[in-house]
Amino acid sequence: MLQDELKALQAPLKERYREDAATALVTLSATGDLTEGLTCSVQTGRALVEAGLHPATGGSGMAVCSGDMLLQALVACAGVTMQAVATSMGITIASGSITADGDLDFRGTLGVDKEAPVGFSDIRLSFDVQSDADADALATLLRLTERYCVVLQTLRTAPTVTAALV
Repeated sequence: MLQDELKALQAPLKERYREDAATALVTLSATGDLTEGLTCSVQTGRALVEAGLHPATGGSGMAVCSGDMLLQALVACAGVTMQAVATSMGITIASGSITADGDLDFRGTLGVDKEAPVGFSDIRLSFDVQSDADADALATLLRLTERYCVVLQTLRTAPTVTAALV
């Protein structure tokens, strides 16, 4: 997509959101069905994904791990955001890759050690970008990608999450 095409695509949305902030508030949803065994089927909109236990917690490795899915969502969001920001800035990315690595201590998840955290203790997001843009432009690209990446910002400033039986 070209810079002008992206601006033309987003301009009416930005204008509407400026005029009526309520139209910018959207609720995204995900639904999963508890299935037999230790899996949960999640509809992604494109395919059905069966999530299960990570092998470090007794899973077979045949179902996807939700921790992996979280990192994949971060990579996907950061990649789309970087591409959009680069397009908006007029930066051409010849090629690139994004990697997210996260550290887990499964003693927490399995209840082996009550002091061990449940969840990721550290997540590292790295970008390997080939572009003819100068270092300052690439630094701005990274800064804006971080600023506008929904998943990254959600992880950095955790929202209130409630859980309930309905």
